[in-house]
Amino acid sequence: MNMLRNATLAAAAALALTSGQASAAGAEIKVTDFAFPFEGPFGQFDQMQLQRGLQVYTEICAACHGLKYLSFRNLGDEGGPHLPEDQVFAYAEFYEIFDQSLFDGEGDFRPATPADKFPMSNLSNAPDLTLMAKARAGFSGPYGTGMAQLFQGMGGAEYIASLMTGYVDEPECALEGEPMDGYYNIAFAAGGFPDSCKGDHGEHLVPGSWIAMSPPLYGDDVTFEDGSSTELEAVAMDVAAFLMWTAEPKMMARKQAGLTGVIFLTLLSVLLYLTNKRLWAPYKNKKA
Repeated sequence: MNMLRNATLAAAAALALTSGQASAAGAEIKVTDFAFPFEGPFGQFDQMQLQRGLQVYTEICAACHGLKYLSFRNLGDEGGPHLPEDQVFAYAEFYEIFDQSLFDGEGDFRPATPADKFPMSNLSNAPDLTLMAKARAGFSGPYGTGMAQLFQGMGGAEYIASLMTGYVDEPECALEGEPMDGYYNIAFAAGGFPDSCKGDHGEHLVPGSWIAMSPPLYGDDVTFEDGSSTELEAVAMDVAAFLMWTAEPKMMARKQAGLTGVIFLTLLSVLLYLTNKRLWAPYKNKKA
């Protein structure tokens, strides 16, 4: 019993410590809780939003960032952008892929086909975006239960949209130290603050930090054929939703499977309860 009690206390202490660290880290950045249609247990990806996000990625983000884990053919998947087959072929041909099998193994570039994957990032300091929406979770608690992810979503899309819209002028206290290179963003945390910007425990008194990437979006950066809004926040949400899909292309299938499992287990529980009552009810009140 003492061993079990000690293990329980240790687990509780570790949980509290982890939660405190996450809370402190979360206070250093400002992530807006955007309302995405795919959030929640019954949420679904918006096909038109994913297509707009693909357009934003192609026209703005692809110049530096890649999607090396995503195949072109996935753009035609149901539940995703769901492009027609001819559009998938046409889109893939815009890219060139190095094929080592050409010219007797010497290799050469050729137009991409739907079977190929997106190219890698063009710059060494530009991260690949395929899994970015999972790597940058905005909502992390409560730990071990996943309730925040169930009701608020993974949070990665919120982080990406917040980053796209989070470029601001540097706070006055941040200008008191040595000049920093880059751009100030309230959704990015990388340290480098002067002491005048820190509290008694080392926490940042103002959210954000400097980021090397210049603002990729300013509003009215693209023109959508469906007439959708091109304001900064709307475009940021479109590309963030697309990147959420690249990280979780089977999210809708998993939600459907989970809902089916919950319904099945609920019915099974009711049947087991009624069976138990029917089988044992005549014997429970009998006296020995």
